[in-house]
Amino acid sequence: KFAMVAPDVQIDDGKGTILISSEEGETEANNHRKLSDFGIRNGTRLQADDFLQDYTLLINVLHSEDLEKDVEFEVVGDTPEKVGPKPSEPTSKNITNGSDDGAQPSTSTGK
Repeated sequence: KFAMVAPDVQIDDGKGTILISSEEGETEANNHRKLSDFGIRNGTRLQADDFLQDYTLLINVLHSEDLEKDVEFEVVGDTPEKVGPKPSEPTSKNITNGSDDGAQPSTSTGK
């Protein structure tokens, strides 16, 4: 839903409980567990990071009984239309002797 490539998700409680890891096999045992098994309930915050995209989300879990039939969850809030790597930074100019005016270092012999 959030277009993450390699997410790491942890409970935002200061303990660092990792629910999903981008490291293969590290949290595979969590795949069949319920959120309540981790103490996640209404009001819990999760932090999701995608290092590959330099992308972080804070997720507030809110319990609701009012979802439409066959809907397991709903994302509410601002979600990005398109997620991808940030545009690359402009390349910096080659600066010589503290100046970017194109001047070359002095080649005088000082005689």
